[in-house]
Amino acid sequence: MKNVGNVSVNRNASRIFLIIVVLIVIIGLLSSTIIFVPPDETGVVVSRITQGGVRAEPLQSGLHFVFPLLENVVKYSKSRQTYTMSAATGEGQRSGDDSIRARTKDGQEVFIDASVIYAINPTNVVNLHIQWQRRYGEELVRPLVRGIIRDAASQYGVEEIVSSKRVELEAIITKELISKMAENDLIMEDFVLRDIHFSAEYAVAVEQKQIAEQQALQAQFVVQSKKQEAEQARQIAQGQADAAVIAAKGAAEARILEAEAEARANELLGLSIRNNPELLSYIYIQKLSPGVQTIFIPTDNQFILPLPDTNTQPTPNIPTTTP
Repeated sequence: MKNVGNVSVNRNASRIFLIIVVLIVIIGLLSSTIIFVPPDETGVVVSRITQGGVRAEPLQSGLHFVFPLLENVVKYSKSRQTYTMSAATGEGQRSGDDSIRARTKDGQEVFIDASVIYAINPTNVVNLHIQWQRRYGEELVRPLVRGIIRDAASQYGVEEIVSSKRVELEAIITKELISKMAENDLIMEDFVLRDIHFSAEYAVAVEQKQIAEQQALQAQFVVQSKKQEAEQARQIAQGQADAAVIAAKGAAEARILEAEAEARANELLGLSIRNNPELLSYIYIQKLSPGVQTIFIPTDNQFILPLPDTNTQPTPNIPTTTP
């Protein structure tokens, strides 16, 4: 009886274990049958029962049913992704110097740091999976960007790239990337031209050129300053000369006016003397009065000193002839 009891217990334990195993299998099958796709992802159904090996339509966000053991889902992020190529360690997807080396139109070598921001096209993710699977970042985006940058840089001179044509260069690269990525089931979001640097030799040449240009500008500034100083001195001298001319002209005009006034006064004085002969005696007395120290004594003569004879006629000049 004891052996029969042990056999019964063992059979019950085996049944329980089998039930547990079946339940685990069922749960596993159910979990592989019901697939949840998050909002920021899309899914590609790889199927052993579908022609071509994949379902034609991708799975959008939500719950989906697939055949267990015969189908599985590969999820792809719909979020933006950034691929950076830079000379600085730790900035890009690859360690070390990963900048793009390019040749300009004038044969100079430049090194360009760049970032491209992109996303997968959710409606074309099945084709992307067939062509690239998860290798599209390294095997599609990276070589595509590097090639387009090299082609665009070869259309410009080195000085144009770093100054006047940099924005134009960036616009050309962006336009080309939009087209090429769309052909490969990607959506181009943005392109950033992070930095442009040169070889050590060219950097030295650029520095020397800048120094020479600064020296030339300094020399030009000195020349301009000297010209301004010379012009200022010329204007001062001109002003002084003009002032002297004006002063001389003023003095001459004043002298002329003074002479004219004196002549007019003499003319008026002569007219007065002719009309009033006694005025001459009055003037004569006025001229003598400051120095006269004589006491007048009444006599038959009116004045001690003889008065000038205003009636005296000038003796005419009679020309003489030589026999």
